[in-house]
Amino acid sequence: MANSLLEQLKKTGLVDKNKAQKVKHGQYKSKKQKAKKGEAAELDEAKVLAQKAQASKVERDRQINQQLKEEAEAKAIAAQIIQMIETSRVDDRDGEVVYNFTDANVVKRLHVSEEIHKHLMSGGLAIVKFGEGYELVPRPVAEKIKQRDADCVIDTGTGAELAEDEDDVYADYKIPDDLIW
Repeated sequence: MANSLLEQLKKTGLVDKNKAQKVKHGQYKSKKQKAKKGEAAELDEAKVLAQKAQASKVERDRQINQQLKEEAEAKAIAAQIIQMIETSRVDDRDGEVVYNFTDANVVKRLHVSEEIHKHLMSGGLAIVKFGEGYELVPRPVAEKIKQRDADCVIDTGTGAELAEDEDDVYADYKIPDDLIW
């Protein structure tokens, strides 16, 4: 058992004498090169490059995870908005009165009942985008939706109190904006 692996391979005939000498010579050269100081610098450079590659991979993975997290948060917010609209929308809104509003500089109209029209004009109800259409929800729900996504809520300007100028001569004369012709 004192025989080395090389000697055992020679005895079995798997390796000849010349190949054994080449392997021994190669092992000797590699030991000698490792002993040189220049080899240590090359190994250090390899380590540095490997560490840089690892750091860049970690940073890329972190960015991907951040992006996935943001997408998941956006989906969760969209689901919350849909749930709020579905649970608090006004169901019996159809009527004969036309309510006009603007959405992205386009005039849209809803046919609502007289009672719903009064609530819209007083600011008790708000209009929100839902899919391809529009829904009516109470103003507090619209404010919660607006906190999550301001683009979903259509600003009708009726619910918000306008800041009035103290020097306004016509402050006592309110202009009705719910005139029906």
